[in-house]
Amino acid sequence: MICTVALMLGMASPSPGAATPGHYRVKSGDTLWSIASTHYSGGDTRDGVYKIRSANHLSDATITVGQRLVLP
Repeated sequence: MICTVALMLGMASPSPGAATPGHYRVKSGDTLWSIASTHYSGGDTRDGVYKIRSANHLSDATITVGQRLVLP
């Protein structure tokens, strides 16, 4: 029974409406604010910054050139 459940979960795919996170490579001059305002337009930029920080386990707004960020 356990093997069957494990097999089924391994073959499961996300629902068609599920969004997959994007990624962004930090460039010189980027800030979390500028990235959030570009990728989460139409909403509160602070919410976008929070989403990026949370998804990447950032304790503050410090990012470095070349860093790969998950954009949920």
